[in-house]
Amino acid sequence: MSHGPSTEWKKDTSSAYKSRLGVWMFLVYAVVYATFITMNVAAPSLMRADVGSLNVAIIFGFGLIILAVILAFVYNFFCSRAERKAEKGEA
Repeated sequence: MSHGPSTEWKKDTSSAYKSRLGVWMFLVYAVVYATFITMNVAAPSLMRADVGSLNVAIIFGFGLIILAVILAFVYNFFCSRAERKAEKGEA
């Protein structure tokens, strides 16, 4: 028994914008992550340095996680805005 789709999907006219935004945000994150890895390989003693009660590696690692969450919220905000504009025919 075929029930068919539960919703009707329309053409996503904002997909090019969302893809471009996603690639740029990925590149930003990749550069920050590559910096973290390079610092670990090239200067492990720098990563051991204490900053308060934590070391640089822990702070940088948590910073990467926080950056990923922030980028996710930013991506959602701009993509939702682009989709609303596309629905109104402003794109």
